[in-house]
Amino acid sequence: MAFWWPLLVLALAYGICRFLLMLIPPKVPSIDVDTSDVLDDGNLMQENSFIYVPPRGTSQQSGKIVQCYEPATMKYLGYVPALTHDEVKDRVAKVRKAQKMWAKSSFKQRRLFLRILLKYIIKHQALICEISSRDTGKTMVDASLGEIMTTCEKINWLLSEGEQWLKPEYRSSGRSMLHKRAKVEFHPLGVIGAIVSWNYPFHNIFNPMLAAIFSGNGIVIKISEHASWSGCFYFRIIQSALAAIGAPEDLVEVITGFAETGEALVSSVDKVIFVGSPGVGKMIMNNAANTLIPVTLELGGKDAFIVCEDVDLDHVAQIAVRAVLQSSGQNCAGAERFYIHREIYSSFVSKVTKIVKSVTAGPPLAGKYDMGALCMHEHSEKLDGLLNDAIDKGAEIVARGSLGNIGEDAVDQYFPPTVIVNVNHSMRLMQEEVFGPIMPIMKFSSDEEVVKLANDSKYGLGCAVFSGNQSRAREIASQIHTGVAAVNDFASTYMCQSLPFGGVKHSGFGRFGGVEGLRACCLVKAVVEDRWWPFVKTKIPKPIQYPLAENGFEFQESLVEALYGLGVRDRLRALVNVIKMLTEHNPSGSSNKRRND
Repeated sequence: MAFWWPLLVLALAYGICRFLLMLIPPKVPSIDVDTSDVLDDGNLMQENSFIYVPPRGTSQQSGKIVQCYEPATMKYLGYVPALTHDEVKDRVAKVRKAQKMWAKSSFKQRRLFLRILLKYIIKHQALICEISSRDTGKTMVDASLGEIMTTCEKINWLLSEGEQWLKPEYRSSGRSMLHKRAKVEFHPLGVIGAIVSWNYPFHNIFNPMLAAIFSGNGIVIKISEHASWSGCFYFRIIQSALAAIGAPEDLVEVITGFAETGEALVSSVDKVIFVGSPGVGKMIMNNAANTLIPVTLELGGKDAFIVCEDVDLDHVAQIAVRAVLQSSGQNCAGAERFYIHREIYSSFVSKVTKIVKSVTAGPPLAGKYDMGALCMHEHSEKLDGLLNDAIDKGAEIVARGSLGNIGEDAVDQYFPPTVIVNVNHSMRLMQEEVFGPIMPIMKFSSDEEVVKLANDSKYGLGCAVFSGNQSRAREIASQIHTGVAAVNDFASTYMCQSLPFGGVKHSGFGRFGGVEGLRACCLVKAVVEDRWWPFVKTKIPKPIQYPLAENGFEFQESLVEALYGLGVRDRLRALVNVIKMLTEHNPSGSSNKRRND
């Protein structure tokens, strides 16, 4: 006891010191970002105060400028340039030059960059959410959940574990290479190109940028033409943080434009990360094939939301409505197919109907509304078409939310949350990605049946399974062919930033997030070196040196059995033969001479 007592005291003292050090906040510089042209203080310049009516059809997808407006009010926000092919090439070239310097940066400097961003985000949550709300129509609460929390969690994970997963990883060297040391090294790829969607204008910029910069890359991000106004402001935050740590100013670029801009980016970078539709994803793959660069595609989703008969209905009903409102065209591709066990079907419909009827959609910054506007112009027409197709085939709308005080110029930007029953898989509503606040509810009778229904989709992004028996829910989830799954919850997988995120089938392939996403930004290099250099080196055994000895193949047979034989006795006998052949004198080339004679 006398021996262990001092060690216990030292260990306790060390623990207390570590705890006290944790209480001391790190010294993190503050940054200032110009907000004078983005704050809506009621005194907007006259030329930016009119109502904007976007053109319909393909004409809005081209031109020399990208027009920006608030979908909730149709108020004009200004415009940004649509970059040409040559302009994109120039931006990528600048980033490539900056990346060569940044690749030599320390993890200490990279962590300081993250801490500066985290400090700014936490202090300016309302500003970031308001800008996201104005550009996409989502509520402040939705912006906080989808923009702020996810990004902060990503930064926190990188600070805690990022360096660990980018350091060389040592692997077993196997039996034949016991004298070697095997490892995997993770080097920057160079310049990452990201083409991101409009639904999370803040997080969709920061998510690929954080992984790319922390792994030593540069990055060029093409933001959506539907959320360019906010994206350009968020870029200023990144620029200010880079300047604060003395990083190359061209290390990150945010570019704006239409299809031509994206095509130029794909042809110029070392890897592409794309978040968007399956159709565009296929075109990006086709363009990336010209330069044979890796591609990560996060495409559409049509998540199944499965509720067994043994759940807490009040609890699950609230989650279900939250899940479908996340599909409201302002947030993400949430749950789009609801499968409810036959025994609780009527009760579930009754509860979600009551909740949905209490939901009000309206301008998110103009009052206390539960839901905002659709971001994309004309999307309400698609939603009406899906509903009409379902109704024509026998479905029935049982509940709709209400619309608040919206201006007559923005009527088309709002769609009330809708509950529809008697649906089946012959309806477009159950097959196509909706991206809107529609809850189609279908019955099931057995676990086998619901697994079959959930897998009957060309998409495979995520699923959620609810049951009072967690093992049962886990078993159902394991049989659904998706990239992510939540047991007794919805979308919680994305908040665990240590996990990879991505789908299968038409939902894409590759992963971002977690170790897999971080290392996907790297050149993964396998390295082998001598373990005890220079004392033990690789030497080719005499029987297989050139010219080959007569017993060369016999030596190889014995060597293989000595290394990999199943029985100890057989391996020992083979080892004796190997040693015997190595020590005996056997003139090389004798077998060749005999054949020549």
